[in-house]
Amino acid sequence: MNHEITKRILSSIFVITIAFFFIIKGSFYFIFFMSIFFLVIAYEWYQMSRKKNYLLSGFVFLSFSTYSAYLLKGTTSTEEFYFLMVILTCVATDIGGYIFGKIFKGPKLIKISPNKTYAGMFGGFFLSIISVNFFFNYAHKLNLGYKLKDFTQEVFILVLLISSVSQIGDLVVSYFKRKSKIKNTGKILPGHGGLLDRVDGLIFAIPFAYLLFKII
Repeated sequence: MNHEITKRILSSIFVITIAFFFIIKGSFYFIFFMSIFFLVIAYEWYQMSRKKNYLLSGFVFLSFSTYSAYLLKGTTSTEEFYFLMVILTCVATDIGGYIFGKIFKGPKLIKISPNKTYAGMFGGFFLSIISVNFFFNYAHKLNLGYKLKDFTQEVFILVLLISSVSQIGDLVVSYFKRKSKIKNTGKILPGHGGLLDRVDGLIFAIPFAYLLFKII
């Protein structure tokens, strides 16, 4: 179990480091990164759902999600700050859910994803709140022009909402993997499987966050 957790954490650090680099570089670099990102997850979705009646609808949603990421990233430092917050929330939710689920086990959450537990669900909430709180308190030390933000009650609720949607997205992709009779969408990431396995919550959380931020 420790070996699996180590691989998962190292893979997460690797992915989030690369993502943060291209996000912070912005402009052409970010567009290039998102293009590669879309091609990989679209290919994995095709491999998983070819000859299935949900193939096309999946492509449409992945396109919408990727474009939402471009819009959510925006052009200002404030937009970029909250975009990074969304990514951090999803990554922390995934790691927290995995670690707490493995350590505490307990009752299963839902049949379509038998490895998901209530302990994992609360672990995802817990680590996402801790991680984003840390980010809000220390983001100014990155010297990227971010103004110091306060981790307010509104941000706390926002993190819970994004974390919830991220976990729902994980379950939705798990449902389609079961329908396609596969365990992982690929083998590109040690401890995770495919890239789509790694970002299943993120592709749902980003459109949700974009619409939520627009409403707010």
